[in-house]
Order: sequence, then structure tokens, then C-alpha cells
Amino acid sequence: MSSTVHAPARTLVDVGPLAQLRAGRLGRRVPQLLIGLALYGASLAMMLRGTFGLAPWDVLHSGFIRHVPMSIGQAVVLFSFLVLLLWIPLREKPGIGTIANALLVGVAADATLAVLVEPGSVWLRVLLLVSGVALNGLATALYIGSQFGRGPRDGLMTGLARRTGLSLRLVRTSLEVAVVLIGLLLGGVLGVGTVLYALAIGPLAQLMMPWLIVDLTTPAE
Repeated sequence: MSSTVHAPARTLVDVGPLAQLRAGRLGRRVPQLLIGLALYGASLAMMLRGTFGLAPWDVLHSGFIRHVPMSIGQAVVLFSFLVLLLWIPLREKPGIGTIANALLVGVAADATLAVLVEPGSVWLRVLLLVSGVALNGLATALYIGSQFGRGPRDGLMTGLARRTGLSLRLVRTSLEVAVVLIGLLLGGVLGVGTVLYALAIGPLAQLMMPWLIVDLTTPAE
């Protein structure tokens, strides 16, 4: 027999897809998830048009598309589902937001690239880079705060950390170094923007997260 309790204020709750739907506040959570994923894709496009370097995983995506006939958004979708295959041996369970992330971020990136041109001015490109990193931090806090599950790459990191006993920071750093190196070998876009992203995204998301976590009503165990 179970009863209904409220999760503590501003607390992330890791529950399955059905519980995510039953937890309530869908009128806020679904739009917040979709807006967060759309902004995440837009931020990728902004950094790409800034031409000063991409986020670590996008270095891999940008290198990959040099060798296959697809857009960077299509590469993001492809690699998202490839990463999800790695969840299987880790026994990670995707949430609604996990699948939405895999499908929508790449679409949003391509849509933004279709209307956003590369500025001729260096200062405008710097502004695009900085704005893209800041927007990515907001987008991360929005989609995680909607409480529909982790993104494919985040779940890979947490799954590996749980299975290996290594710290999340070490696993994240190792994975991101690996994908950057592979991306570079493929001809990916690395630059000062990559370093800025690596240094800023954690603090930015952590700063914004408390304002954007949606409290859930979850069934008691």
C-alpha cells in the first residue's frame, strides 16, 4: 500500500517514466523540458557560428560530419542513441526527458543554424560564444529541473561512475577528454570556446538549478 508525499523543496528525484508522469505539475514541467532542449540546441548552434570552439561532445560531432553526409544536428541525434546503447550494460533506465533530449536537441541545433549566420565581426562572434555558453547553462538547468530524467551523455557518466566506483568528476573528465581527442583526430572544432565551456558550464548550471527544479509529488515506496 502506498500514499502520496511531497518531495523536499528543490530536490531532484530519480524516478521512472510512469512515475515522472504521475508526479504532477505537467503544465509547467513539459513546457520547461521542451524549452530547455530547444535552447540547448540553439546554444550549440551559437557556439558553432561563433567559430571559437565547441563543447567537448560537439567537437566529436563536428569532426564526424566531416566524413559523412549529415548535418551536425543529425550527428547529435545519432550519437545520442549510440550512447543510449551503452546504457544497457550499465543497467541505466532512460526517462521521458532522455528520449526527448536524444531527439530534439539536434533538431533544434539544425533549425537555429538555418537562420543564424556567422557574423563578420570578431566581437560579434565572441558575443555569440559567450551567450551560447550562458544559454547552455540555462538550458541544462531547465531540462534537468523539469525532472524527466537525465540526458544520454549525463546518464552514461553517472552510470559509469556508479559501476566503477570512480568519482563523477573523474569519469566526466575522462569521457570528455576522450571524445575531444577522437573529435580532433576526425577534424573537429576545438578552441578557446571548448575551454570556456568546460570551466563555466558546471557553475552556471549549478547557479541556475535551484530556481528551476520543479517540486514533484511522488508515490512513497
